[in-house]
Amino acid sequence: MTNDTHIVKSYGEELQFLNDSIIQMGSLTESLLADSMNAITILDKEAVDRIIQSDKKINEYRAKIDTQIMTLLVKRAPMAIDLRITITALRISQDLERIGDLAKGNAKKMLTLPQNLSADLLKSLKRLGALVESQLNKSIDAYINKSKEIAVEIIKLDSNVNELTYLSIKEILSFLSKDTKNLEYATNLLFVAKNLERAGDHINRIAENIYYLVEGDYYKKK
Repeated sequence: MTNDTHIVKSYGEELQFLNDSIIQMGSLTESLLADSMNAITILDKEAVDRIIQSDKKINEYRAKIDTQIMTLLVKRAPMAIDLRITITALRISQDLERIGDLAKGNAKKMLTLPQNLSADLLKSLKRLGALVESQLNKSIDAYINKSKEIAVEIIKLDSNVNELTYLSIKEILSFLSKDTKNLEYATNLLFVAKNLERAGDHINRIAENIYYLVEGDYYKKK
C-alpha cells in the first residue's frame, strides 16, 4: 500500500513505519533462532549471553510495536485494510516475541549438554531445527511480499514439523533407555524438541495472519 492512498500523508508513513518494525523484528528473530540451533554443536557462555541480549532486543521491538499500534488506533481509528494491517502486526509481533523466548530457552538448555553427544542422536533434532528455521524465513518473506501463496505453503508444511518432532522425541527416548544416567541430558533434549515444535506453531499462526491480511479472511484447510 502506498502513501498516496491516504488523505493524510503521515498516516501512510506511520503504517510503513509499523511494517518496517515487523520486518526488522522478524529478521532479528531469524538470527536468534539460527544461533540457538548452532548451539547444538558449538556453544559457550559468551554465545548464550549474545543470544540473551538478542532476545532482549526482540522484546524491545515488541514494546515499540505495541506503542506504534496504540498510537495508530487512538489517532487514526483505522478501518478495512488499514485495520487488518494494524491487527496483523500486533499478532505477528506477539508470535515473534514468543519464538525468541523459545530459542533463548533452547540455548540455555544446550549449555548443560556434553560436547560429545552422538551425531545420530542429534540428527533428527537438527533436521527439525532446520525446517523450523526455513519456515520462519519463509514467513518473513511472505510478510514482506504480502504473499498468500507462501503463507499457504508454510501452513501445509506444518505437519512436517510435527512429524520431525515425533522422530526427535523417539530418538531421545531411545538414548534414555540405553542408560538411565542420561536422564538429565534426555530431559533437556526433549525440552528443546518441544520448544521447536511450539516455535513451529507460532510460525504457522504468523502464516495464517498473513493470509488474513491479504485476503480479509482466514485460510480454510481442505
